[in-house]
Amino acid sequence: GGSAEVSCSLAVSAFADTVPGIEQYAIRAFADALDDLPMALAENAGLSPITEVTSIKARQLAENNPRLGVDCNQIGSNDMKDHLVFETLIGKQQQLQLATQ
Repeated sequence: GGSAEVSCSLAVSAFADTVPGIEQYAIRAFADALDDLPMALAENAGLSPITEVTSIKARQLAENNPRLGVDCNQIGSNDMKDHLVFETLIGKQQQLQLATQ
């Protein structure tokens, strides 16, 4: 899980690169906060959170695949489609809006 959050984190970080001045630090902090969910999932699955999330971020960028997340069930795939993990867009939008109010 956590593929949407990792993908959002990468997009927000890329946006921060375009923002001049001190505002970019607040934007980067938000990107870092988005990583908390996949880090918690990795830790709860008995995986190394930093190693797992770093690997997923690198693979999402290299493979251009936003479905890659934490393999909590350890089935050998990080593609959440293989895990049958799906979230609706409206649900994810509501979660982010509530979290950032």
